[in-house]
Amino acid sequence: MRIIPAIDIINGKCVRLSKGDYSTQKIYNENPLEVAKAFEDHGIGYLHLVDLDGAKSGNIVNYKILENLSSKTTLKIDFGGGLKSDIDLRIAFDCGASQITGGSIAVKRPSVFLKWLETYGADKIILGADTINGKIAVSGWQQQSDEELLPFIQHYYDKGIQSVICTDITKDGMLEGPGIPIYKEIVTAIPKLNLIASGGVSAFDELPELEAIGCEAVIIGKAIYENKITLKQLEQYTIM
Repeated sequence: MRIIPAIDIINGKCVRLSKGDYSTQKIYNENPLEVAKAFEDHGIGYLHLVDLDGAKSGNIVNYKILENLSSKTTLKIDFGGGLKSDIDLRIAFDCGASQITGGSIAVKRPSVFLKWLETYGADKIILGADTINGKIAVSGWQQQSDEELLPFIQHYYDKGIQSVICTDITKDGMLEGPGIPIYKEIVTAIPKLNLIASGGVSAFDELPELEAIGCEAVIIGKAIYENKITLKQLEQYTIM
């Protein structure tokens, strides 16, 4: 199972939210490159970079940070937040994103998202399925759509999506453990899907459990910043 640390950006700084609530933001580092290099120094090869300003505003904002991290580290960066147009997408890839995650766009403008999938391929386009109360949330989790989680994922899997980041919003940033039942349900329904678990990871012991149920990767955020999981532990896990 791949380990993917997260860096969330607001005003150029590395922050974390609780349950996606912007009023709860806590700044952990004002230098995202410093954080990314620490991940790299511990043998981690991946990064989930979220433009929270972009997610809220509806267009890519922090692309210069993406460019800085991609040019000064070897991390393979999955970038999301505010990708709403072909121009946003080109900027993200031109600035060094290895992959992009589309969530709101897949709900609000499915034809555009499917064109991205056709143009760039399933190895470059990840579906973001952020869920609360069984529904998909959009616009930086500020709105809840009518889309139900499993049918939403199944629809795009049938269209060619191979990888999905599923965030249990009720767990995100709470350090209370990941949404294991949700992930089990998804893996059971679509066993060949590359499921990337996100939200709530709070302890190292949860990682083998996520791997055992079939998650292809896990995104870890606040647990790292609050020292609930150390980079040394993650370094050991990546070579197990």
